[in-house]
Amino acid sequence: MTRVPPQYREFEKRRDGMIFAMDGGLWLHRHLWRGRRMAHLVSTNRALLLEYGAAVGIDADRLQYKPLKDPRTGVRRDAWHWDLGGSVLPPPSTPVR
Repeated sequence: MTRVPPQYREFEKRRDGMIFAMDGGLWLHRHLWRGRRMAHLVSTNRALLLEYGAAVGIDADRLQYKPLKDPRTGVRRDAWHWDLGGSVLPPPSTPVR
């Protein structure tokens, strides 16, 4: 049986993505690391991130905890992210404006 991963969203503005992640959504933030295309999949919803990881074959031990500052309040919140690269890096999509 093939699992369908939960949906993520990309945003043109980092702040919009952070707010989406703070509200429990999956925010895909693309970046380059040492010239290599990668992405962080970020959320305050750990269970949703684990569901995504299971669907695409990422070991749960690779989920990283990193509190992030909510841009609306300045308060640090519990958050997690996956480092995505290589075969688990999703193809480009159109960011939300």
